[in-house]
Amino acid sequence: MVSLLILILGGLNWLSIGLFEWDLVSKIFDGSDTVGAKIVYIIVGLSALYALTFLSKVNAED
Repeated sequence: MVSLLILILGGLNWLSIGLFEWDLVSKIFDGSDTVGAKIVYIIVGLSALYALTFLSKVNAED
C-alpha cells in the first residue's frame, strides 16, 4: 500500500513537470540536486521496482 501511494505521488509530480514544467519535489527541497530531493527520487524509483513484482501476479490472474 505504501509503495502504491509513493508511486501515485511520484506520478503526480511527473504530471506537473510534463504539463506545467513545475517540479514539486525540487521546490520542497530547494533544488533537484539536494540530498533530500535525491532521497525522494530514489524512494519513488525503488517503489516502482517493487511494483514490478506484482506484474507476474496480475498476469497469472488473467
